[in-house]
Amino acid sequence: MGAEETINGVPVTEEQIAEWAAEAEAGYDIAALKKRGRGRPGRGAQPSQVVALRLTTEELAAIDMAAEREHKTRSELIREAIATYAA
Repeated sequence: MGAEETINGVPVTEEQIAEWAAEAEAGYDIAALKKRGRGRPGRGAQPSQVVALRLTTEELAAIDMAAEREHKTRSELIREAIATYAA
């Protein structure tokens, strides 16, 4: 194995690979794996919906700059703007 093999910047060793192989060969607790859930956590009691929106590069840049300035994510900023508008 070459030195370029990493996980999150940390080199993977032959010993780690052997441990992972032994773990896989021993089998996994499927019930425990299923409990972990999938995807992003919900935002509330009800499921959220994804809405596609087309923006120009200028609009997107303006949103990203505002989000950075306010230390928020793009999604947070857009949700707040919609909530303010809809109120």
